[in-house]
Amino acid sequence: MGIVFRQSLSNTVVTYLGFAIGGLNALFLYARFLSPEYYGLVGVILSTSAILTPLLAFGVPNTMIKYFSSFKDRQSASGFLSLMLLLPILIILPLGLLSYLADDLIGRFLAHRNAIVRDYVWHIFLIGLAMAYFEVFFSWSKVQMKTVYGNFMKEVFVRGGVSLLLFGVFFHYLSVTDFLNALVALYLLRMLLMLAYAFRLRAPEWRLQWPANTRTIINYSFLIIFGGSASVLLLELDRFMINQFIAIENVAYYSVAVFIATVIAVPFRSMHQVTYPLTAEIMNRNDRTALKRLYQKSSLTLYLVSGLIFLLILINLDDLYLFLPEAYRGGFLVVLIIGLIRVYDAISGINSAILYNSEYYREVLVMGFGLAMMIILFNLWLIPLMGIIGAALASLLAIGIYDSIKLYYVWKKFGLHPFTADSARLTALLLALWGIFHFMRIPGYPIAGILLRSILLVTIYLAVLYRFRISEDVSELLNSIFKKGNKR
Repeated sequence: MGIVFRQSLSNTVVTYLGFAIGGLNALFLYARFLSPEYYGLVGVILSTSAILTPLLAFGVPNTMIKYFSSFKDRQSASGFLSLMLLLPILIILPLGLLSYLADDLIGRFLAHRNAIVRDYVWHIFLIGLAMAYFEVFFSWSKVQMKTVYGNFMKEVFVRGGVSLLLFGVFFHYLSVTDFLNALVALYLLRMLLMLAYAFRLRAPEWRLQWPANTRTIINYSFLIIFGGSASVLLLELDRFMINQFIAIENVAYYSVAVFIATVIAVPFRSMHQVTYPLTAEIMNRNDRTALKRLYQKSSLTLYLVSGLIFLLILINLDDLYLFLPEAYRGGFLVVLIIGLIRVYDAISGINSAILYNSEYYREVLVMGFGLAMMIILFNLWLIPLMGIIGAALASLLAIGIYDSIKLYYVWKKFGLHPFTADSARLTALLLALWGIFHFMRIPGYPIAGILLRSILLVTIYLAVLYRFRISEDVSELLNSIFKKGNKR
């Protein structure tokens, strides 16, 4: 777990750098340099592309991680990797042809409520293609146990490029149409750079001699399409469906609130880059003791970091909204609801990795597909009724049910759960600190209030964690820091 913690920490630093740039984009540049209508359009394009991505990738990113460590000789591993590179083409070519032939029909469907979306069908397809093959090449590097570069490209590269493009719009070097075209080019460039890095780690050795278990691998990839689609639908469908029912400007307002809450998910995303392939390796050697330790420690580590971030957001949100244009304020309930989802995801730990790398993946994919249908129904019901708050509630209901079923399934099939006595102690600490800091305000000085509350909260939080040794990893990290400080 120490190795996982250290590698995850490196990825967390990179990811938070990306989120800092993303925060600049989402909270300030987009909101000031684009109209709410065009900001909403960008959200619709990217969300719809993300929904397409699992389908275009043909489940290859997950399949590569699950099966690669099971090939012990270079020849069979090379045949497997060759198969992984070719599988997405089986989906991309027919879908590309369909997009070309049905461009007008697809455009009219997407523009049902907001006509501005009509002319961007190919933007959506090309970005979705670039996202799909980026994930394929990222998984190629993950199975070589190299994740930092890919994480940098995923979290920092595009956001940094978007910042430059938005300044280009502000200084009138680019029109909004130029910006949207350049956005497509940026995602394609990221895909090509990831390809170059992945092939530098391990150059492809094209072999048409497929693995003996090719049929099993393809079946798994096909089923993962549905599982991956379900997961993405749970995260992205809300913005897509807001566009279908209410004015597209609401996508912009919703995106700001969701971005604030999504900062909570950064530790989960960072640790996932390391724990997913590690889980596959542990399960391939059938080490139940190591799996239990990884499951519980990853859950506690994610919970203590995500819980702290959630608290920092909640106690500072009112002051933070003062820096946004007035039209973007008032999303407290959306932030609260999405934040609860992200913390529950963190508590769930690596349950998805366990299930997808087990013989029970078919059942889980079926459940995921059913829950994706459920979130569609929740959105159909709640968005017309409650607007963007309804979209957030639909996500809370669907993801809450989905995560709960996965937790139960891991406990039922493996006799494992992520909870310990330290989980309960941490919950009590978070609730106590929320009660203390919720009403602390410095009227008229929002920056001072944010800094003071944040410093006090983090100091007390770390002191209690260290004093009562709630987390072994945090205690070891703080001990190492104190030792270095004493040596100086």
